[in-house]
Amino acid sequence: MQKASPKITLLINSVASPLQVGIYEDDILIGSIMKEEKTSEILLPLLMSLIERYDVSKMIYVRGPGSYMAIKLTYVTLKTLEIVRGIPCQGCSGFSLNGGKPIKAVGNLYFIKEKETIITKKLEPPVEAAFVLPLSIQDLVIDEESTPDYMLPAV
Repeated sequence: MQKASPKITLLINSVASPLQVGIYEDDILIGSIMKEEKTSEILLPLLMSLIERYDVSKMIYVRGPGSYMAIKLTYVTLKTLEIVRGIPCQGCSGFSLNGGKPIKAVGNLYFIKEKETIITKKLEPPVEAAFVLPLSIQDLVIDEESTPDYMLPAV
């Protein structure tokens, strides 16, 4: 009897540099990729190579807050793959991958989560909050909505 190939979930974080992609088998991180290139240049070729290599059953992306352009590109790319390849696309918050710390918006403005509200606030000195791919996505909170959460700051 042939064993079924494991189902793979990809977790894509493009809201900050470097672009991060986690490869999860049965919700456990088995590999990761970090790329410094622009999301517009690297995301689709990277995802296509992963889809060819693995039996990808689901894609989760960080839907915000963060880089407006990267979020938009990632969403359009993943929704296209969902339609063309039938791989479901879901979203999660960027705060899930950085321990709830401030996320850079523009200049010295940062996105900050206060209870269930996201605000922008000036912070001095600059805050460094690294994004980390979780070792397991079993407890990752998946948003009911998969559309981008742009959270554009007032300029």
